[in-house]
Amino acid sequence: MKTVNIAIMGFGNIGVGTYRGLEINHDAIAAKTGLDLKVAKIIELDIDRPREANPDRALFTTDRFEAFRDPSIDIVAELIGGIEPATTFMSEAMKHGKHVVTANKAALAANYERLTGEAEEAGVLFRFEAAVGGGIPVINAIETSLRSNQIDEVTGILNGTTNFILTQMTRAGRSYADVLKEAQEKGFAEADPTADVEGIDAANKLSILISLCFGDRVKVEEIPTIGISGVTPDDIAQAKAENKVVKLLAHAAKEDGEIICSVAPARIDANHPLAGVSDEFNAIYLKGNILGETMFYGKGAGPLPTGGAIIGDIIDIATRTK
Repeated sequence: MKTVNIAIMGFGNIGVGTYRGLEINHDAIAAKTGLDLKVAKIIELDIDRPREANPDRALFTTDRFEAFRDPSIDIVAELIGGIEPATTFMSEAMKHGKHVVTANKAALAANYERLTGEAEEAGVLFRFEAAVGGGIPVINAIETSLRSNQIDEVTGILNGTTNFILTQMTRAGRSYADVLKEAQEKGFAEADPTADVEGIDAANKLSILISLCFGDRVKVEEIPTIGISGVTPDDIAQAKAENKVVKLLAHAAKEDGEIICSVAPARIDANHPLAGVSDEFNAIYLKGNILGETMFYGKGAGPLPTGGAIIGDIIDIATRTK
């Protein structure tokens, strides 16, 4: 049995979901893979905050470099979010020879070349399945089974908050403000929902998908982005009258060597596969020159689904290294 020591950096919802997933499925993972996945350190400033997990307090440290310098740590899971200091922390972990897993779409979208380049330079592995689509394994598919394809187009419902709001507006004819309030009460939307409802979160994820699907770099600020705060019940009703539904779509295609991309509310035919993606679910719809059309669907957020994707990356790294 191979022991793999993991440092979780950030013990918020996703950090807790990762820790719980490792607890719940430890024995099953060991039986399938021969790996003993152990959380050896938790890097967190607020140790005493109540959480849905109760690790041994001896695992906690407020000093990230304690984990980076510890030769027993194999993999660092960066789960603090935001561009900085997360990018710098990931870079430092790589320089200390640690493999890195992240769910951080903002840092990855802003610093894709830097982080992938530094991982290659340091001779470590860098994985980020959970950064796009939460628990949906689309990045692994693009990098493995879909490599035989030239991907011509990618379209996604990439944000659960906006999809929940639009779904509720469609079902009941309710206003945006009314449904947003409910989403916040249910925990589907943040107290400050700007990044979600104005399309910024979806644009971050689209930037990453463009890099993976087309091998081209389009920065988040270069993606034309419109959110859903201006969508009205009349817009929803007019779409219904045309047998269409309104979704916040992140879209990119390569046409004559150029990337055409956007994030914006769009009316799509009610019989399109993306039209049936409801509530907080996400989906990514790809067109390849050999495969044709395919769609990946599932929970795009949440502690356990996202934690499961992080653990999948940890397993991938552990099986590829000594």
